[in-house]
Amino acid sequence: MATITDPVEASPRRAGPRSVATQYTIGRDKILYGGLLALTAIAYLWGLSKNGYANEYYAAAVQAGSTSWKAWFFGALDASSFITVDKTPAALWVMGLSGRIFGFSTWSMLVPQALMGVASVGFVYVSVRRWFSANAGLLAGAILAMTPVAVLMFRFNNPDALLILLLCAGAWAVTRAIDSEKHAARWMMLAGALVGFGFLTKMLQAFLVLPAFGLAYLVAGRPALGKRVVHSVLALVSLIVSAGWWIAIVELLPASARPYIGGSSTNSILELTLGYNGLGRLSGNETGSVGGGVGNPGWGGATGLQRLFGGEFGSQIAWLLPAALLATIVLVVAAGKGPRTDRTRAFALIWGGWLVVTGLTFSYMQGIIHSYYMIALAPAIGALIGAAVVVLWRRRSEWLPRATLVGGIVLTAGWSFALLNQNSSWHPWLRWVVLLTGVLGAGAVLLLPELGLHKTAARRAGMFAAVLLAVSALAGPTAYSVETISTAHAGALPSAGPSGSGGMGGGPGGFGGGRQMGTPPGQAGNGTTGNGPAGAVRGGAGGFLGGGGTSGVSSELVTLLQQGAKGYTWAAAAVTANGAAPLQIASGEPIMAIGGFNGTDPAPSLAEFQDLVAQGKVHYFVGSGGGGFGGGRGGTTNEIATWVAENYEAQTVGNTTIYDLTT
Repeated sequence: MATITDPVEASPRRAGPRSVATQYTIGRDKILYGGLLALTAIAYLWGLSKNGYANEYYAAAVQAGSTSWKAWFFGALDASSFITVDKTPAALWVMGLSGRIFGFSTWSMLVPQALMGVASVGFVYVSVRRWFSANAGLLAGAILAMTPVAVLMFRFNNPDALLILLLCAGAWAVTRAIDSEKHAARWMMLAGALVGFGFLTKMLQAFLVLPAFGLAYLVAGRPALGKRVVHSVLALVSLIVSAGWWIAIVELLPASARPYIGGSSTNSILELTLGYNGLGRLSGNETGSVGGGVGNPGWGGATGLQRLFGGEFGSQIAWLLPAALLATIVLVVAAGKGPRTDRTRAFALIWGGWLVVTGLTFSYMQGIIHSYYMIALAPAIGALIGAAVVVLWRRRSEWLPRATLVGGIVLTAGWSFALLNQNSSWHPWLRWVVLLTGVLGAGAVLLLPELGLHKTAARRAGMFAAVLLAVSALAGPTAYSVETISTAHAGALPSAGPSGSGGMGGGPGGFGGGRQMGTPPGQAGNGTTGNGPAGAVRGGAGGFLGGGGTSGVSSELVTLLQQGAKGYTWAAAAVTANGAAPLQIASGEPIMAIGGFNGTDPAPSLAEFQDLVAQGKVHYFVGSGGGGFGGGRGGTTNEIATWVAENYEAQTVGNTTIYDLTT
């Protein structure tokens, strides 16, 4: 069997008689790298304000953190720190600091997210370039930058943007550790700290890269085995310290000194970490879940290897996923029987392990999973394809590398055609352009080495073939990304791409179902979901998560809340965080979110709420109409709503029913 090889272990090039040419090459690479980052920044910042407050659940916490250091530290939803969001708060720290410096606004909240995207592209570039080439890094960075779900989330206020930045930086640190002998321990400890901070961003999801990072260093690190083991232990200690200090503070503080831990049933951050946001996502046994249940196909479709290629996820991430899996195999074969420290093998372990472990987890987890989670696969897809294409391109004169490259081209073009065909009314010509350029590019790669062209002609023909390949591979996801940039997105369940692209229905292989994007199991779609009319806000929560957004809060209600806030800890209370958030954002006053995210948290109990009302800490209770379920969530939320309705007189302000708890 023939073996694909790549001389990535060659010594660095030294300046010789043609040092001027070498300097020109370096300058060109830096210019192109700067251009990639500049274009990424433009794409992520362009028209950013159209997304408004994006996910108002997190926006309310950012607003609270921009005015209260206690709310900022704990990630509380309101400035009076009644209850936290159901995630660790690192992403809120960044946006909250920006709001404190520049004032809370759409721009101060979302610009840091966009810049995190630019930095993530930069880390992928430098990681790939270090072991392969500048061209490989450019391709890898461009793929990440133009992945539809990445464009969506780097322009949004969910925690995923910071998580991806930290994991990309962690992969770069592991790369540096493998290259270093003297300072390998420092680089591994940095990698551990970065992943640990990722835990403070989105909990256990950050740890999915650990098998890949750890194995790559243990296999390919330069120091002796004993030292590599010690360095790995030090990295683990660094991770524990980085991730654990905040957890320890929250657990050790008495409950009366901090907010209630949203998303938990026992006011415990450990329960939230290991249950609802941890092992419960794998088993489906999620206390306080908003729906789904074990094996419920309504969340992300049926479990299995096909999940990521269709259903809600295909148009978000799957464009180059088959090619990335092929690229992993190519890199493993390219390493062949190389030395233990072979960089190509190490690269395949870092990024291929990232892709495989994360992909399998997403494929088989039985709990809640949303399409925007797929951004976690985008850096690995970009890095693997960027490296593998360069490896194969360098060996295109050999039949096996050339055949592999051609096969990857055809596979990618055909798969992109199938994905575009699911929304055949949207720019129907595009899928044919993708298919045609793919076939022409594959033919050019296959035939050019056999034509015996002059060196200059061969170089020009190779450039033409490369352009065809780039168009074929990137036209589909880039078009979806441009559509994402040009369309407003808001709500709890956003999706990238054109309207109607969320469900694959009878897509490639018959995968997936026809449920609307951004609509939970058993719920009908509405005007705020991904299947709304062209130009409408994509994503959203509708009535499912409570609240109609800030647009549903009347000016009369805002005035009432602002005037009635003086002397009260909370201007009002509303059922669910999603009912409270728009009221708080619109009025700028603390609003108590009864029951937390979706109204199922036992906070406060009826007795606790009655005590707070008796102490004069809550002015109004918001019922139906401008946010809240009016007691329809069961448990303590229903008890509180019933007690209020039975003991206080209802009045209508704007389109909202409220109760004055002081009368």
